[in-house]
Amino acid sequence: MPTDAHPGPLRVLVFGAAMRAGSTNARLASLVAGLIAETGATVDLAAMRDFDMPLYDGDLEAATGIPDGALALHGRVELADAVVISSPEYNASVPGVLKNAIDWVSRVQPQPFKTKHALLLSASPSLIGGNRGLWALRVPLEHLGTRVYPDMFSLARAHEGFTDDGLLADARLQQRLAETVGAFLQLVEADTRYVGLRRRWYEFLGDCSEAPVTLRAED
Repeated sequence: MPTDAHPGPLRVLVFGAAMRAGSTNARLASLVAGLIAETGATVDLAAMRDFDMPLYDGDLEAATGIPDGALALHGRVELADAVVISSPEYNASVPGVLKNAIDWVSRVQPQPFKTKHALLLSASPSLIGGNRGLWALRVPLEHLGTRVYPDMFSLARAHEGFTDDGLLADARLQQRLAETVGAFLQLVEADTRYVGLRRRWYEFLGDCSEAPVTLRAED
């Protein structure tokens, strides 16, 4: 077993990235947290409003350091084997508050995203379910070294998409969501428990520093 593996259940941070308490993305995050818990994994369900932080400002960072909200989110990401993000779509892109949180957390060294798998979800009242925002969200995460799962899940017409007990109103979508989550967890399990390839990650393509080698599976 590799030295960076742990013997306990998988640890998954499920992050609802909307600020509004009644957001459909909060409902989707809660639903997925339940699906993950049913597999025996340890689930940490969090919401964007749990992590208060200002807009990223290099002068502010130099003067006062990383804000407490960003440090708290960094700690939750660091403890997880994988992260599931349920994000709204703002104007066909990623919400500024989520991008800002990623920017702040990436300033804590070593930044935690490069050792994680991520599954991206969205819920939107639109007919495409926020999928365009997820494609934009992949860019900063993959730049930081996150292994973003190829399949994404977007719930269209989300304001009509849930039953009173929190499941998806469309049984076929509920099944597809469960299958997507299950397949993602199998990949994380394989990478976390049975890694066999070495991976070297550089923050920038021109970086020739001796970055530490980590035991991680490659696609």
